Amino acid sequence: MNKVIGIGETILDVLFKNNQPVAAVPGGSSFNSIISVGRAGVPCAFVGYTGADIVGQQTIDFMQKNGVSTEYFKVLEKEKSAVSLAFLNDKGDANYVFYKQPPFTPEGWKAPSLQANDVLLLSSYYAVCKGTRPMITHLLAEANKVGAFVYYDLNFRRSHAHELETLMPNILSNFSQSSIVRGSADDFEIMYGTRNAQEVYQKHIQTHCSIFICTAGAGKIEVCTPSKNYHFQAPLIENVVSTVGAGDSFNAGFSCALIWMGITKEMLPNLSEKQWKKLIDIACQFAGNACQSKENYVNEGFKPLF
Repeated sequence: MNKVIGIGETILDVLFKNNQPVAAVPGGSSFNSIISVGRAGVPCAFVGYTGADIVGQQTIDFMQKNGVSTEYFKVLEKEKSAVSLAFLNDKGDANYVFYKQPPFTPEGWKAPSLQANDVLLLSSYYAVCKGTRPMITHLLAEANKVGAFVYYDLNFRRSHAHELETLMPNILSNFSQSSIVRGSADDFEIMYGTRNAQEVYQKHIQTHCSIFICTAGAGKIEVCTPSKNYHFQAPLIENVVSTVGAGDSFNAGFSCALIWMGITKEMLPNLSEKQWKKLIDIACQFAGNACQSKENYVNEGFKPLF
């Protein structure tokens, strides 16, 4: 079986409801995704680092417990593990306060080997900032050399809007080296001043990456390809507790579905509507499951319906 490789930050998310702490769970955009991948039983590993403290050790133990290889994950003696406060509203959506240092490339980091049709999953600020660029560019080059998928989720937060001009060259570089670009309507409203997926695809993504997925929370999901665009409705999720890990688990589900369905990188531009529907359905099942708990990932033992 092919594997999924995630790269990103780790952070302890402390969740608040009605201004009272209700849970503390390991988080981080790609980290949330890779935990969902591990819980779904797909081989996976995570590239990153944490501090040599209680939070860091809990993070490592958590990855290992959930089937995620920590061979490429470093523990740094002089680094403090990052923490975020997530304040949930009545819909389970979060406003964040972060306590962390700027991401960087740790000395002596180790890159995993990739093979054809593995999935390299990268997202958020970690994928575009100057400090982590050596790791990102190395893995992107290796993935494209061997024919692995590159799944890039923008996850562009408003807190980084003032850096957009500086970050744009790295964003475009990621676009051009990705097999699939995924973003939310919220991302594109911040970046381009529009929530129109087809406009974003035609003006900003198509010349760099031919496959584009745009999500809009509980709204419609749009898939843009060189030959056709597809529209799918996100399913209604009842008993939503937290949406913190919804998009990350969507990414995990899509990555797992590529492997389960035996889709190769060469097949991607010519998938049928039926195949796209199945990919999106599995991704949505992951996202929906993650919304129904205080954790940022799917439940242990989760299996989607095919």
